[in-house]
Amino acid sequence: MKATIWHNPRCSKSRQALAILEETPGVEVEVIEYLKTPPTRATLAALYAAAGITPREGMRKGEDAAKPLKDADDDAILDAMVAEPILIERPLVETPKGVVLGRPPEKVREIL
Repeated sequence: MKATIWHNPRCSKSRQALAILEETPGVEVEVIEYLKTPPTRATLAALYAAAGITPREGMRKGEDAAKPLKDADDDAILDAMVAEPILIERPLVETPKGVVLGRPPEKVREIL
């Protein structure tokens, strides 16, 4: 099974989710460092839709760049995430069984 993780190596939760993926037999992991290779707006919207969450739920609210988005709609939040990928909560993990936001990291087991 292929698993794609939108990963930030500086994030402990993202590293923990990646470790779960790598330790699972039969899983081929594709790692995308989203700060270096950000997803397109369409990809990000599709990931959130597949995960059953809104862009607001997938946003790192503690970032300074999130403060102006307090009352923004989903379209504005997606635009901001594409412009400033640090706003994307991590890790997002996709397998043929679905997409999850790996918080806590053990959530990735739901789609393995």
